[in-house]
Amino acid sequence: MGPIGPFTRRFRLCHGKGYGHHGAALMRINSHISVPEEELHEQFIRSPGPGGQNVNKVETAVQLRFDVVQSGYFSAKAIERLRRIAGHLMTEAGVIIITAHKFRTQAENRKEARERLQGLLQQSLLQPRRRRPTKPTKGAQQRRLDSKKRHGANKKLRQKKIF
Repeated sequence: MGPIGPFTRRFRLCHGKGYGHHGAALMRINSHISVPEEELHEQFIRSPGPGGQNVNKVETAVQLRFDVVQSGYFSAKAIERLRRIAGHLMTEAGVIIITAHKFRTQAENRKEARERLQGLLQQSLLQPRRRRPTKPTKGAQQRRLDSKKRHGANKKLRQKKIF
C-alpha cells in the first residue's frame, strides 16, 4: 500500500525520459526551491466522460498529489497564499491534488499535471505588492464636485414645472 492510497505509484524521472532513478530528479519551482520527484505521488485512473475503448480500458488520467506542509520547502506565508490560490485543490491537511485528463495519453496528462502544480507553487512564492494608500488631488476633488453639480442641474431641468 502506498503512502496515500492502495493504488498510488511513485515515479522518478530519469533526465526527462523513461522511468528509473539515476541521480536526484527535481521539479524546479524557482532559483531557490526544487522539489524532489519522490515527494510527488501519482495515481493513474480512468478518464471520465465519453471516449469508447481507450477511455474504458486504459488508465490515462493522472491524479498528482503533493504534501506542501510536510515537504518543508515553503514558508507559512507561502502556504497561506497557496491555500487561497489553490482553493478546492488543497485539502485541510495541506495536500494538493491535481487531476489531469485532458489528453489521450498518460505521458501528456502527467506533464500537464506537473506543469499545473509547478505554476501553483510558483504563484504562491510571489509576494503581493503592498498597496500604497493614496488621496485624490485637490484638482480631482474639485472636478468631481463640478461634475456632480452639472449632473444635478441637468436633472433639475427635467422636472415638471408648476405654474
